[in-house]
Amino acid sequence: MSLSLTKRGLVLLMRTVGFFIGLVGYVARAFDSPRCPRNSRIAQPTSEPLLLLSGVQLARLIRRRKVKCIDVINTYITRIKEVNPMINAIVKDRFEAAQQEALDVDRRLLEEQEDEATLEKKCPFLGVPLTVKEAFELHGMPNSSGLVNRRNVISQTDAAVVALLKEAGAIPLGVTNCSELCMWYESSNKVYGRTNNPYDVQCIVGGSSGGEGCALAAACSVIGVGSDIGGSIRMPAFFNGIFGHKPTSGVVSNEGQFPMAMGAQEEFQCTGPMCRYAEDLEPMLRVMAGPGLHKLQLDKRFPVQKIKFYWMEHDGGSFLVSRVDQELLQAQKNVVKHLETVLGASVRHVKLSQMKYSYQIWVTVMSARNHDGTESVKFQELLGDHGKPVWPLWELVKWVLGMSTHTIPSIGLGLLESVLKHDPQTYARFEELRQVLRSELVGMLGNDGVFLYPSHPRVAPKHHFPLTRPFNFAYTGIFNALGFPVTQCPLGLNSKGLPLGIQVVAGPFNDHLTLAVAQYLEKSFGGWVCPGKA
Repeated sequence: MSLSLTKRGLVLLMRTVGFFIGLVGYVARAFDSPRCPRNSRIAQPTSEPLLLLSGVQLARLIRRRKVKCIDVINTYITRIKEVNPMINAIVKDRFEAAQQEALDVDRRLLEEQEDEATLEKKCPFLGVPLTVKEAFELHGMPNSSGLVNRRNVISQTDAAVVALLKEAGAIPLGVTNCSELCMWYESSNKVYGRTNNPYDVQCIVGGSSGGEGCALAAACSVIGVGSDIGGSIRMPAFFNGIFGHKPTSGVVSNEGQFPMAMGAQEEFQCTGPMCRYAEDLEPMLRVMAGPGLHKLQLDKRFPVQKIKFYWMEHDGGSFLVSRVDQELLQAQKNVVKHLETVLGASVRHVKLSQMKYSYQIWVTVMSARNHDGTESVKFQELLGDHGKPVWPLWELVKWVLGMSTHTIPSIGLGLLESVLKHDPQTYARFEELRQVLRSELVGMLGNDGVFLYPSHPRVAPKHHFPLTRPFNFAYTGIFNALGFPVTQCPLGLNSKGLPLGIQVVAGPFNDHLTLAVAQYLEKSFGGWVCPGKA
């Protein structure tokens, strides 16, 4: 199965245009990011003990009155003030409110004599610092999603998952940067500017939850909230060397974020946890799932050595995406060898031929008509915030003249949307391919298997590079289209000090398997590495 010659030519044309746009970006970077020594491009490391504990550990110490909540919050505030000017991850803080909430926690613990077990059940993240992707509503904080004409929108309530985490005791420190309208894998916009990777500020943090991944990696936060419709949790988690989990579709509420996927696209958008330490993933998911928790099997304990592992080193050769870096391939092989020789698990190499159509499958589901036959909300409408539609071609002219309020990826997506119309025949062809791939994976994984797959073809590239390879997100996007749970796991750093990682995929509602593997890989390969300490 393949694209028609016309569409193949269109895709090649898009890549060519993207390449030249990328060249413009590289020229721009030569002026706004002059080359500097490697050690001056990395966020300052930290040895502060409170910054090096998981959320679970911090909550335990706070509950046991062994550390004051205000000291934890103040330590994180100091860290943010120290490194955020360099990375631009947290775009709006609420430090005073957070300090007051921390004092309230300490007062509650002083005045009330609730036993630890009761406190843990009621508030598993009592006093734990939290950051939230700016696309989510957090009371009193902006909710622009990087759109200039929403820069004055202030949330009057909390998104569903934010409310649940606050009820669980977490204390928000602020909101983090994202790509414009959350539809690109570099976190940069005309409202807050660009976020820089803490392992090398000349590299991207991913998107759209890039500010969140960056803040966590730089020890400016310990747990965070992200959303994912094509890899927007997993790519930032990968590029920043942290953990991120895309839950099974339909488990965690997406309510209270902008833009909100609607109609046929809604089932492919997922809200999930991001964190530095694997042990925080499951308790975060328990909280964030809310009423959807019953759909999962998080109480089921399945020994890691009894899990069946399957792996595939690349997508099989799509001409749309980059080849997988050798160091990423080697990292995956190291995991496979470890699972076979140390864990003694069943590990099998597989070839899923449909994976090379990952991008086409993702585009197909994203362009699907609603159940009533109507078209989904157009990106051009979102750019105008459901007001006056934006004309991408005119915005491109304005961008060339330096007058547009939109980023070039958003303009490009708007142009692409106006060219690629819904084609029932093409949709039917790739929808059938999606169903075949989904059935094959469900049958292969069952309820006791996981699939190891690259997170992205490259480690964190330089700023603007994504414009030259716009389809590389297909490595993550395919699992949104399939609805499977995926945990992104760090695997140390490469020869240039940039994070390595891998995706761990399970069948629907088997999130507990990927979370268990994440904890095992953390113990075996070290997990998060503090920037500047390698």
